[in-house]
Amino acid sequence: MCGIVGAVAQRDITPILLEGLKRLEYRGYDSCGVAVHADGALKRARSTERVAQLQEQVAKEHIAGFTGIAHTRWATHGAPATHNAHPHFSGHGKGSARIALVHNGIIENHDELRAELQAAGYAFESQTDTEVIAHLVDHLYNGDLFEAVQQATRRLEGAYAIAVFCRDEPHRVVGARQGSPLVVGLGKSENFLASDALALAGTTDQIIYLEDGDVVDLQLARIWVVDHAGRPVERPVHTVHVHTGAAELGPYRHYMQKEIFEQPRAVADTLQDIESITPELFGDGAYRVFKEIDNVLILACGTSYYAGLTARYWIESLAKVPVNVEIASEYRYRDTVPSPTTLVVTISQSGETADTLAALKHARSLGMEHTLTICNVATSAMVRECKLSYITRAGVEIGVASTKAFTTQLTALFLLTLALAQTKGVLSPAREEEMLKSLRHLPVAIAAVLALEPQIMAWADRFASKENALFLGRGMHYPIALEGALKLKEISYIHAEAYPAGELKHGPLALVTDAMPVVTIAPRDELLEKLKSNMQEVHARGGELYVFADADTKIMNSDGIHVIRMPENYGKLSPILHTIPLQLLAYHTACARGTDVDKPRNLAKSVTVE
Repeated sequence: MCGIVGAVAQRDITPILLEGLKRLEYRGYDSCGVAVHADGALKRARSTERVAQLQEQVAKEHIAGFTGIAHTRWATHGAPATHNAHPHFSGHGKGSARIALVHNGIIENHDELRAELQAAGYAFESQTDTEVIAHLVDHLYNGDLFEAVQQATRRLEGAYAIAVFCRDEPHRVVGARQGSPLVVGLGKSENFLASDALALAGTTDQIIYLEDGDVVDLQLARIWVVDHAGRPVERPVHTVHVHTGAAELGPYRHYMQKEIFEQPRAVADTLQDIESITPELFGDGAYRVFKEIDNVLILACGTSYYAGLTARYWIESLAKVPVNVEIASEYRYRDTVPSPTTLVVTISQSGETADTLAALKHARSLGMEHTLTICNVATSAMVRECKLSYITRAGVEIGVASTKAFTTQLTALFLLTLALAQTKGVLSPAREEEMLKSLRHLPVAIAAVLALEPQIMAWADRFASKENALFLGRGMHYPIALEGALKLKEISYIHAEAYPAGELKHGPLALVTDAMPVVTIAPRDELLEKLKSNMQEVHARGGELYVFADADTKIMNSDGIHVIRMPENYGKLSPILHTIPLQLLAYHTACARGTDVDKPRNLAKSVTVE
């Protein structure tokens, strides 16, 4: 969610800090700030506007320095306001501020620490849990910032990634992490910190991924890392080539639109020209694991959770393996019945989703050691925590509302389904070839659906004046209806709910009026006739139906029934194709309503707090 950038160098690092914040804007934020060591003092600028405005403020106030930190904040404790924005300063009784600190995460014992520090004479200027850490470091400081941070982190409960520097120790930045990502970037006589390697693209490609409990000391000519026990450790250096071209908007109006239209290429890249299905697509030892497991547990949040729900239909139908899908933020807080023969599958775009990482660790603590992740970031914590993985190749996704990340997750999950089916002996060579042929054709099929955009734009104009909508699906298309409703409410702020169409008469039908658009996913499958009956229930009560129908469903345009025909029926892969028009409908409705499509209010891209 929040973004951290830090640097110690022999040059003015404010351009690096600000550029790093720009690269992290896609995560979502409501305030931003920068602080540097300048002329023996700490100087900072903070804003509740965009990084571009912060940049203007920095230039106007002539803020420059060789050591500094910067931050984008997504509010948790305290409203989005300048006094709550990072960096936070501390320096009780020391005249000018002595400590500057930024923080991602949530400190659970901040109230207790706040009371203790207030009793010691510290005055708080914000409502944040972060200011507590700054004052705590200052309170413990005795001439060695590294030692003070180590002592302070032993007092913290919760999740954090922090970057700190001190007025009295120029050319030194200290970082620490527990449950929130933090990386070190190595340079020549300069070093960097960031919450994401993307922030350092163009500055360095030499990256160290810190582990939970690590504290790092950055100076000009060296870095020093200790683990949770204070023991010196060597963390491996990775060469990370972060491609920033995906961040260029090009001819598109918004990044979300660009990313919708990148899906044929993203799916093709994710398939990697696979010639045959083999468990080893998911890592060494996958065959043995797939042979041993007799059920699957999927852990995910938000859009990734809906991908998991779709995969349940595929895996149980094709691989004949029972599947349970859990919302990660709920899973570890209820009693469950663990089994050592479970394959635990996590799904995450960033690989840093705090709730999913915590759920994964909880599952492992229960003795479930067979772990696999579907993830878009090969260097993420999720990939490092799981024994097996499949890396989707969606590329950088800037828009907060997920599009190409979702369809590539579905593509990877279908590959997992086939690999499990093959291992369990229920996938014949002929069926495998048929499924591979469909997968290879998928990018072309998606491109054909994208050509429906003009028709969908006409629908969006009608949706723009609405405040509520229903989405209906049946079978494996019900999770796609859930995803369609989520997209609409995320970016257009229209209240939208999704239901299995057969559930209409058990309550939701009471909501249906001519003011309630009802979006229906209507593929030609074994549930089509049942779905048509559900549609008639809506139509008979004056509801307006907007139907995405396969060409041969014989659903016709008529009064109160509006139909857009899909180019082709796509069998088991139909959920992927039916996702595309729902994305376009949400996007163009949001455009018609004039909302901030790429940065919807109150939301963040990478959710790294509980």
